[in-house]
Amino acid sequence: MRPVLAIAGPTASGKSAASLAIAARWPVEIVSVDSALVYRGMDIGTAKPSPEEMAQVPHHLIDITDPLNAYSAADFVRDATRLIGEIQARGRTPLLVGGTMLYFKALMQGLSDMPPADPAVREAIEARARAQGWPAMHAELAKVDPTTAERLSPNDSQRIQRALEVFEVSGQPISAFQTGQSASHHNPIAPGALLSLEPTDRAWLHERIAQRFDAMLAAGFIDEVKALRARGDLNPELPSMRCVGYRQAWEALDAAGDQPLTEAQ
Repeated sequence: MRPVLAIAGPTASGKSAASLAIAARWPVEIVSVDSALVYRGMDIGTAKPSPEEMAQVPHHLIDITDPLNAYSAADFVRDATRLIGEIQARGRTPLLVGGTMLYFKALMQGLSDMPPADPAVREAIEARARAQGWPAMHAELAKVDPTTAERLSPNDSQRIQRALEVFEVSGQPISAFQTGQSASHHNPIAPGALLSLEPTDRAWLHERIAQRFDAMLAAGFIDEVKALRARGDLNPELPSMRCVGYRQAWEALDAAGDQPLTEAQ
């Protein structure tokens, strides 16, 4: 049975180029490890592989669900485990590629038995955040779970909300579940080789990210977000709309009102 290979790294670190170089030499199929690429209609802001790149090598877990739907780490583990088996059965090598480290951790170490989402508790937290702001919620989290608060930005609304929700539902900090619970529910998958792209020159990486963002704007990213807003069934609290870039663009469009976005900025 062929081993599982993996390439992990932050945005704009060169993961896609590395994966295509590997695909040009070995019989691999790429399994995306990216929480944003699963969503249809979110192409520009996620830097989704181009049709030409997709034609070079089979890609999986891209464009598999609507932005209205949530897609969890548990969903990823289920789908990735199935795909890895199918790819190996075809005599090819699964190549995991992405930057969603929660997905990598869940696949390689297993999932902890955290409490399920509680819509009522979540809404109460979000109502407080609307009134006080996420930095205030971050300060609240620091009182009950300093370990988690220390590693989160005060504006990381999605993770702050989830950490507070877990504490309010269970009475335990989310860090206790992440470090104290044994892996569960599936056999962890250990890649035979893991390439971690971690540029030591942060200025170089930031410049790459800035260049990518400029290219996204030129390609019509704001129009893409406008089209998602115009559907009428999406809102900025959905996991899809909390993806980096989409959340900020949504908020900028809210602030712009009837003005052209460039003027509001």
